[in-house]
Amino acid sequence: MQLAYSEQALVAFGANLPFEGQDPAETLRAAVFALAEERLPVLALSLLYATPCFPAGAGPDYVNAAAVLDCSEAIDLASILAGLHRVEARFGRERAQRWGMRTLDIDLLARGDSVLPDAATQDHWRALPPEAQIRTTPDQLILPHPRLQDRAFVLVPLADVAPDWQHPRTGQTVRKMLEALPQADRDAVKPL
Repeated sequence: MQLAYSEQALVAFGANLPFEGQDPAETLRAAVFALAEERLPVLALSLLYATPCFPAGAGPDYVNAAAVLDCSEAIDLASILAGLHRVEARFGRERAQRWGMRTLDIDLLARGDSVLPDAATQDHWRALPPEAQIRTTPDQLILPHPRLQDRAFVLVPLADVAPDWQHPRTGQTVRKMLEALPQADRDAVKPL
């Protein structure tokens, strides 16, 4: 039985530090099972990918993946985010530094075709120049994730599980967003 798209969420996983003797790839695999315990089961999981640290030079390289989650039991976004944050905490995530090294990061990229908090705010954050992205952090959830279209380390794995998901503001599919990135960025994301 196929779920209604509004009952699915797209998430990105990343890790570049070991946790309790597990390497980042093992942590990502374990996080998939932990999500099911939070009533956010994974419907589809991408391959795991080795990716350069972002921003460059900020630490060890990452292991990244993407997944489609079944959110039919998590009625609202607050419940989904709380579940994601509990799984991150279970694997040692500390929110000390934006874009810093981490044992586990799970980003909510999209929920169906939801645009939050509204179209104008999503458009503003999506169009923010790179230098402003470093200095500014939104104080509320922005969906779809405003940097989604810029990051090969997100789009390459996401293309494994949701290549035809369409951004509700730009109309571009994951496949098209990925094709728009420089070839060097795409080539830097390597399957494990």
